[in-house]
Amino acid sequence: MPEHAATPADNRQGRAILYLLGAVLLFALLDCSVKLLSREIPVPLLVWGRYTTHLLVMLLVLGPRLGRGLVRAGQLPLQVLRGLMLLGCTGFGFLALSKMPVAETTAVFFTSPLLVALLAGPWLGERLSLGRWLAALAGFAGILAIARPGSAMSMAGIELALSGAVCYALYQLLTRQLAAHTPPLTLLFYTALLGTLGATAGLPWFWPEHWLTPLQWLAVGLLGLFGGCGHFLLIHAFRNAPASLLSPFLYVQLLWATLLGGLVFDHWPDGWSLAGMAVIIGSGLWLGVDSRRR
Repeated sequence: MPEHAATPADNRQGRAILYLLGAVLLFALLDCSVKLLSREIPVPLLVWGRYTTHLLVMLLVLGPRLGRGLVRAGQLPLQVLRGLMLLGCTGFGFLALSKMPVAETTAVFFTSPLLVALLAGPWLGERLSLGRWLAALAGFAGILAIARPGSAMSMAGIELALSGAVCYALYQLLTRQLAAHTPPLTLLFYTALLGTLGATAGLPWFWPEHWLTPLQWLAVGLLGLFGGCGHFLLIHAFRNAPASLLSPFLYVQLLWATLLGGLVFDHWPDGWSLAGMAVIIGSGLWLGVDSRRR
C-alpha cells in the first residue's frame, strides 16, 4: 500500500488549485485582449462589454435555476458600493493596460493585498503587526523599481494601476464583510449587474464614431467570458481550499502576464522591473505566511 493515500480533502484541494490556475490564466488573457482592443476601441466600451456579457451569461445559465435567489441579498448599500469598487478597478485597470505593458500593470495591481493588510486594521479591527508594515513598505519599494526615473513606464499608467489596486483592495474588504451572509453566486451577480449599469451610464459620452465590425463585437464579448468564467473558477477554488493554501498560486498570473506580454507584444520586462516584481511577489507571499501562522 502507498505510504499516504489521497484523502477526499487532498482531492478537493488539488481541484481548487487547478480552478485557481485556470482563473488566473483567464485573467491574463483578459488583460492581453484589452490591451489589443484598446488600440481601436474606446476603453469605456470595453468595460461595458466585459460586464454586460458577464451579466447575460449569468442570467441565461443561472437565472432559470436560482430565480429570485440570485438577487436576494441583504445590506444593499454595501452591495452597491462593492460593485462600484470593482467597476472602478476594471476601468482604471483597462486604462492602465492601454498605456503600460501587461506584466508591469499586473505587478502594480498585486499591491492590493498589501493595501488590504494596511486597511484591515481600521476597517475590520485586525491587528497590524510589524511584519505587515514591513511587507507593505517593501511592496511599494517594488513599485518604485518599476516606475523609476528614466524608465519607459508611463507615470499616468502607474497612477491608473495604483488607483485600480486601491479600488480592488476596498472591494476585497467589502467582500469579506458580505461573504458571511451572501451566497457567492449572488455576490458575483451583483458585481455583473452594477458593473453593467455603471458602464452603460457612461456610454453616451464614449460611443465610438464608427460602428464596430462583427469580429470586434465578438472580441468585446469574449472579455465578459474571460472575466466571468475567471471569477466563477475563483469562487469554486476558495470554496474548496483555504485562502492560505491558494494565495501563493495567485502570483502565477504575473508569470502568464509576462509570457503573453512578451509573445504578443514583444515586451519583456528589464532587470529593474523584474526585481520590482519579485519584491512585490515576495511581500505578498510574506503576508500570506504571516496570516497563516497567526
